[in-house]
Amino acid sequence: MTTPSATVTWTGANARRLERQGLTDPLTRTPSAVVESMPAAHAQVLSAAELSVGLRSRELTRADVRKALWTDRTLIKTFGPRGTVHLVPAAELPLWTGALSALPAGRATQPEGVRMTPEETEEVLAAIADALTGAELTVDELTEAVVARAGAWAGEPVMPAFQTLWPRWRQVTHLASHRGVLCFGPDRGRRVTYTRPDVTPLDGPPALAALVGRYLHAYGPATPQNFAKWLAAPGRWASDLFAGLAADGEIEEVVYEDGSPAWVVAGDTAFPSQPVRGVRLLPYFDAFVIASQPRERLFPGAAYTRALAGGQAGNFPVLLVDGTVAGVWHQRRSGRRITVTVEPLTPLTAGQLRELEQQVSRVGEVMEGKPELTVGKVTVGGHA
Repeated sequence: MTTPSATVTWTGANARRLERQGLTDPLTRTPSAVVESMPAAHAQVLSAAELSVGLRSRELTRADVRKALWTDRTLIKTFGPRGTVHLVPAAELPLWTGALSALPAGRATQPEGVRMTPEETEEVLAAIADALTGAELTVDELTEAVVARAGAWAGEPVMPAFQTLWPRWRQVTHLASHRGVLCFGPDRGRRVTYTRPDVTPLDGPPALAALVGRYLHAYGPATPQNFAKWLAAPGRWASDLFAGLAADGEIEEVVYEDGSPAWVVAGDTAFPSQPVRGVRLLPYFDAFVIASQPRERLFPGAAYTRALAGGQAGNFPVLLVDGTVAGVWHQRRSGRRITVTVEPLTPLTAGQLRELEQQVSRVGEVMEGKPELTVGKVTVGGHA
């Protein structure tokens, strides 16, 4: 049994997480470097990812994020943790693909008759890789290309999704991304495109070790179960992974004030001595909100009911006051006008209102619009 190397307070852990992500003092970095601090930005709704990046920086706007994605290609839009769409730094893509492709296979989600065999899966993955090399294809174009290479069975509309049936091959879209043969290309009008990134995945064990290090740097101290939840991976597998890394001296155990153990990168045991002060706005599914644990400490009291959806974080944009969730907010855009409604759970002081106005102004800068602030009830539901 290991002896914890340090005792950590929740206040210190939370302050360090916020500091490292530019949520106390904004970062002066490139879009890819800001994303690396998260260490990935949720991008199911791209505008939310643009805001996540911009609000962690002093000057970056959505145009800078788009340039990094589609012109400089220093950011990659792909399927990341939990199989959801994320932005990751292009330089980190070998790590991400190596780690994600090494995760334990989950239980089959497709019924017999829809599910593909291991041999069919490999055939489709090879077809996707070939079709997307040097190309940007819509889903329909990629379906035609996969069918041409693998056979008509791959395009049969048998996969239930969104009240329709998708072609059989699409059940391996996430796996193709994790293998490094598929990522998003620039939209073609309103249609999504896919392309093949120029990446060679790292070997699984070193990639997983590196990903644990990135995660703990951003969100430690954390438990194997926290890491497993972040990736939607089995808890026992994560416990074994952490045990192996601890035995190799790559991570070390600390203990919270209540006696519960957690882990940090070896030697990374310095924490701020002062609590966080200030007001911040974070968008839908912001990485900090999703990954920070324990969730009941980040969402204290009434915030747990108001700002979570059945315990799930991310469905509401949140107001942070002194480092914890203290309200929700919503933005509505019409042309360049951005109406921002903020609902604090307790009244804000005059100083906090001034900071809120500065945050709303920054939202306008990032999203290249003219913001108008209203403090009042947010009447729309989650993820609206």
